[in-house]
Amino acid sequence: MLLKNTYNELIKILAKPRSYIGFIALTVLIGVILLAMKADGESFISFVTSSFEQTLSFNGLILNGNLIAFIILQMLIIHVPLLVALVTGDLVSGEAAMGTLRMMGTKPISRNSFLLSKFFAGAIYTFFLTVWLAFLSLIIGQYMFGTGDLIVLNSDGLVIIPENDIMWRYGLAFCLAYLSLLSIATMSICFSVFSDNSIGPIVSTMAVIILFTIIGSLDVPTFDHVQPFLITTHMASWRSLFEMPVPYDAIIDSILILVFHIVGFTALALWWFNKKDINT
Repeated sequence: MLLKNTYNELIKILAKPRSYIGFIALTVLIGVILLAMKADGESFISFVTSSFEQTLSFNGLILNGNLIAFIILQMLIIHVPLLVALVTGDLVSGEAAMGTLRMMGTKPISRNSFLLSKFFAGAIYTFFLTVWLAFLSLIIGQYMFGTGDLIVLNSDGLVIIPENDIMWRYGLAFCLAYLSLLSIATMSICFSVFSDNSIGPIVSTMAVIILFTIIGSLDVPTFDHVQPFLITTHMASWRSLFEMPVPYDAIIDSILILVFHIVGFTALALWWFNKKDINT
């Protein structure tokens, strides 16, 4: 019954025009970035590496698909959650607004199974959105710009990763990106349970993301104890995979905190949905 209801929820998602906004937005945004890099990427790379050219000599294809994917992922990972919330924030509150949530009482399915099917459908939608992001940024990027070693600039300086040591890093990086987006999807569905209109959960999720981003970027001692537990702090944890050596302990900590948020939001949503009066 849970699998059947999850399938039905996916059909509902596909039937909504807003479900395609995320895919269209990613296609347009990444397409613009790819075309801009194709037209003027060499001057952009020269500007970034100019401070190192006095002491280092760069040979080979610096502007390649691997670097393009890194740039795109870094630029969009904060904005993609808004596209996720646009769909997942409507899964429960949308039915409440239309009055179809009351029909749940006539179906032979428990409230827990009904809500979990919403979470599973949202997770599947988020997965395909992440796959589309990976396809456009990495696969299309490599097709347009070729492959090569990856040069990454971090707080310690330049890190040069050999071409044969890159793909597994991107595989794990997009897995971490998916986990981050899944935590956002779970949060927006949780907000959706508390609301009876479609706009509230979406706006609330966006507001939380913006607030967490601001808190995470402020170098204020008051926030030092809070920042490690914010979702947005760990949305950039994928960057750690492109350090040498890879700080696996920090990555595991990020995974645990993101999983904690996912489980916490799911438990809160289940608790409230079982208390909620949906028959009025």
